[in-house]
Amino acid sequence: MEKKYKKSEESQMIFTELMLPSHRNFSGKIHGGHILNLMDQVAFACGSKHSGNYCVTASVNKVDFLNPIEVGELLTIKATINYTGKTSMVVGMRVESENIKTGVVKHCNSSYFTMVAKDEDGNNAKVPGLILDSVEDVRRFTRSIRRMQQAKKRVKRFQDSEFVVQEHIGLLEGRNAKLLL
Repeated sequence: MEKKYKKSEESQMIFTELMLPSHRNFSGKIHGGHILNLMDQVAFACGSKHSGNYCVTASVNKVDFLNPIEVGELLTIKATINYTGKTSMVVGMRVESENIKTGVVKHCNSSYFTMVAKDEDGNNAKVPGLILDSVEDVRRFTRSIRRMQQAKKRVKRFQDSEFVVQEHIGLLEGRNAKLLL
């Protein structure tokens, strides 16, 4: 029998991998694309575990690389379901790196992946809701709602049919741009 609601702990993931020389970019640090690939895999696993279906990535919200990751460090990605809709989930992720010799842990980035559950025919599948039994759970869930509301406002405001140049011209002052309108 399918569960109608689950606790976030039931789907949490912790993934750890040693960062190898083959993962580095031209400056010798771990390539951001490699980190994003790993994050997408972990989001898939977390969302699939929660939904009981395979998932696809619908969107990625704000990836800021806060600290570089060095070759030889342990990379850990912690993932949890922060929000559930009808067929989608927001997977919150925290990426940390640990220097094996010193034990120093750095927060490298946090991000939110929206995953959509799919049934065997490729159609959107309903997902179990989320049991909110702590202040932290409520904070994460409501923060996801606010982030979605802000994204909808932003998209509408900048659609071709809604965009009013005069409302935004002031933002160009002092920027590295040359206006020729």
